[in-house]
Amino acid sequence: MSAPEAKRPKLADKANVLMVGTGEYTTGYVGGTAADSDKGAGVVALTMFDLRRRGKVDRVGMCGVNGKKFPGIRNHMQKNIGDVYNNMDLTCDTFPSDETVDPKAYLDAVSTFQAGDVAIIFTPDDTHYDITMACIEKGLHVMVTKPIVQTLEHHTNLIKAAKEKNVLVSMEVHKRWDPFYADARDRARSQFGNFQYMYAYMSQPKHQLETFKAWAGKSSDISFYLNSHHIDFSEWTLEGIARPIRVTGTSSTGVAHSKGMKTEDSITLTVQWENLNDKSLGCAVYTSSWVAPKGDVHSQQRFFYMGTNGEINVDQAHRGMTVAQDGKPFASVNPLFMKYTPTNGMFSGQGSYGVKSFECFVDACRAVNAGEKTVQDYDDGSLATVGTTVQGTAILEAGRLSLDADGRPMDIVYGEDGHTPVGIKPHEF
Repeated sequence: MSAPEAKRPKLADKANVLMVGTGEYTTGYVGGTAADSDKGAGVVALTMFDLRRRGKVDRVGMCGVNGKKFPGIRNHMQKNIGDVYNNMDLTCDTFPSDETVDPKAYLDAVSTFQAGDVAIIFTPDDTHYDITMACIEKGLHVMVTKPIVQTLEHHTNLIKAAKEKNVLVSMEVHKRWDPFYADARDRARSQFGNFQYMYAYMSQPKHQLETFKAWAGKSSDISFYLNSHHIDFSEWTLEGIARPIRVTGTSSTGVAHSKGMKTEDSITLTVQWENLNDKSLGCAVYTSSWVAPKGDVHSQQRFFYMGTNGEINVDQAHRGMTVAQDGKPFASVNPLFMKYTPTNGMFSGQGSYGVKSFECFVDACRAVNAGEKTVQDYDDGSLATVGTTVQGTAILEAGRLSLDADGRPMDIVYGEDGHTPVGIKPHEF
């Protein structure tokens, strides 16, 4: 007889959170120092510590592969969080031990949590599936950084497993909480008519190749890493309006190869979308790069969207705020994403969309645990749930297959509902 599942906590109870991954987005710690980006203090850990301060989170755990990094991570978090903000309790259970290197440490970490707890996964793309499955099997609610997985097969398996365990599984896409992107989405859906054209560009400076050298070109690429942002925006925006039917991938090379890295510098995915009401066609072009020169922002991010009745431009990188300070380069800053500057000694970034993304997920998990909401309630677009993000995975996988086939277009195959992708096949000319 199998052991009974642990009783789910009530909403009044605080969430216990396991963070899987110890890198730039979780802690801001890269290569023994603060990341040379706009996330030197990290995002995930800082947010969890603040949620604990505000009474929403109790136990916090952190799991990596190399436990020998944890002394440096603790010192980094003390310097960049504990010494900067008042009343921050940085207590955190860490896995594996400080003397151990263990790629499967997440299994031990997960075993110390119970059903209804929360896992937040920020690890290399090719590890998402196995870690997420282990968390689901334990009955944990799971948030996974984009892309949630790299293949349709894995995505379908996660949907099935999450349904069987009745847990909330979602992809972390903080742009859904960016007021600029949210308003653009609402305008496109309510005022712009059928989809016609979109161009999206996102880049990071070439020193990021060093940050990601452990996996860049080996287990993932710049399209999975960056194009996933605007592809999710399209899927979120065009839900019930249009569907992707064909993907063609092209690339540029040279810089990464000169560093001994077998990966593309930039990847462009051209996606044919089909409007559902009249079968008319639209086209979207998604370009991502990690060989940009270092400029006034860490990441260039912008898009142009056109429907039959209107168009909109969004420059996410430049929000009209620039900073010049002795000893630091001129910068365009975006406190709408993360406001690190304290107010009277306190962390005051709760309104930033980088924080909201995690807080809304934790709140959703607590509501499900309390019986106030069902897992299915969040398929309404309020979260990027595993069941509502399948088209994005199909686009990204088809793009990789196209690149590997020397740019041959790939068709997305749909099931009986005409909405959910079930396969990818080479386009027949």
